[in-house]
Amino acid sequence: MTAQPWLKSYPNNVKWDAALPTKPLYALLDDAVARFPQNLAIDFLDKTYTYAEIGRLAQHAAAGFQKLGVTKGTKVGLFLPNCPQFVIAYYGILKAGGTVVNYSPLYSEEELLKQIEDSETDYMVTLSLTALYPKMAGVLVRSRIKMLIVGGLQDVLPFPKNLLFPVVKGKDIAKVPSDAKHVSFKKLLDNDGRYAPVNLNLADDIAVLQYTGGTTGVSKGAMLTHANLYANTQQATMWFPDSVPGQERMLGVLPFFHVFAMTAVMNFSLAIGAAIIMRPRFELDPVLNDITKKKPTLMPGVPTMYTAIINHPKLASFDLKSIKMCISGGAPLPLEIKQRFEALSGCKLVEGYGLTETSPIACCNPLMGMNKEASIGIPVPGTTVTIVDRDDPKKLMPIKEAGEICISGPQVMKGYWRKPDASADVMTNGMLRTGDVGYMDDDGYVFIIDRKKDLILVGGFNVYPRVVEEAIYRHPAVAEVTVIGIPDTYAGEAVKAFVKLKEGAQSTQTTADQLKDFLKDKLGKHEMPKHIEFRKELPKTMIGKLSKKELVAEEKAKAAAGGTAARN
Repeated sequence: MTAQPWLKSYPNNVKWDAALPTKPLYALLDDAVARFPQNLAIDFLDKTYTYAEIGRLAQHAAAGFQKLGVTKGTKVGLFLPNCPQFVIAYYGILKAGGTVVNYSPLYSEEELLKQIEDSETDYMVTLSLTALYPKMAGVLVRSRIKMLIVGGLQDVLPFPKNLLFPVVKGKDIAKVPSDAKHVSFKKLLDNDGRYAPVNLNLADDIAVLQYTGGTTGVSKGAMLTHANLYANTQQATMWFPDSVPGQERMLGVLPFFHVFAMTAVMNFSLAIGAAIIMRPRFELDPVLNDITKKKPTLMPGVPTMYTAIINHPKLASFDLKSIKMCISGGAPLPLEIKQRFEALSGCKLVEGYGLTETSPIACCNPLMGMNKEASIGIPVPGTTVTIVDRDDPKKLMPIKEAGEICISGPQVMKGYWRKPDASADVMTNGMLRTGDVGYMDDDGYVFIIDRKKDLILVGGFNVYPRVVEEAIYRHPAVAEVTVIGIPDTYAGEAVKAFVKLKEGAQSTQTTADQLKDFLKDKLGKHEMPKHIEFRKELPKTMIGKLSKKELVAEEKAKAAAGGTAARN
């Protein structure tokens, strides 16, 4: 493969070999406060904060965390949706010298317990919502967690919503005990804001421990250092040089606990002093209303988000013209969706690619220049993409010949937390082996042929069949189960389970709805099978191992013929 063939395709105003500065990750906030103190930093459901206010609150959070016992390397979890407390706690933890551990609100209690113990999380920040707190309260008595820091959603709502929320939404607020294991987020901030600065080794000290299942479904914490995450944020700012510092407005609806939004929305916004128009989650009508009224200029998203927007029956009544740049990640972007969105919005929608292990941005199509159909683009500044033989990583593959995609650059993780063997498996000759199969063309554009084996991508979230299968096997009527991903027009892929019941347990007695009800507390929402099909026998290999390939082929044939998956 020719060295750096992507250079011929680089935008004129972007340098691949540009110097990438190194600073502590919290310097993104400090620099934004220094440059744009009175600029809008966050608009959360109409409650607004300036950069000076967020900077001050993060300092108080840092002092509060240190008072609780957070020191260099202490793991502090965030079990939060998008809200001001997420940003304040995130940067407060970093300033205190701690390591952020992100937890998805979609996790089941068992998944939370495993990650807490593996990561050695000692403190957890959450909200007093019934959708969050009861799950974390259950974890508190079964885990190593020393203390829960609990915020209230009403505390970050504007007047009069802050007064009406406890009255109108009282059933959504959990009762939180007053004891030594709990402290309110308000109390955390109740100090003079003087924290003790911590000396950091930027290339070695972990800023964020971000969990990913990799190819096996076994959860692993990617150690993302201050240098990794700061570099990736700088790579993003270089890739979008037309962003005007202090003048952009970022739509923040992707979940910050996910590495894509953490970097491409939250950290990137701070790097350019953008205002984050923040919502707890993506809800179509409220988001379209925000776009119309609050005029965001930047809108990172996943394909399902763009699909929902362009298919809104009353889209013409909303104004999308303020948006000038969108990046899609998390899952492949269908060409039809890209073209329709660009035509309706008038803005450029480009597809990027990355992994948790790369902080995450590694490749992206340029805003100005070629956007090739089905391509994930070219390497961002300072990043090298190499295609190697799948069986011999020392052997480079020629242009246009498929192999394993490998990545090197300053954003590549330090390794997996407490898993040296797993780290060694994916790091070869200074390169990260992604497990994804693809090729590079003459212009340096990368194309993915096949995702990691068996991985299901539901709306940009990784779902591992093994996790779903193990949960289904816990049902007493289930004899065998095979889980695969099938095409889904909205989410890209959906989870489908093929189930063989034990003898005597007919499907008339154990229905799909009953099985889904059984799984509610065992799987995250994104992992829940959308389709369940009962069969008398499931395909097996010659040695008796359950086989997925026949089922995958069947579903592909159905999709090609215009059929639909069975909905039992």
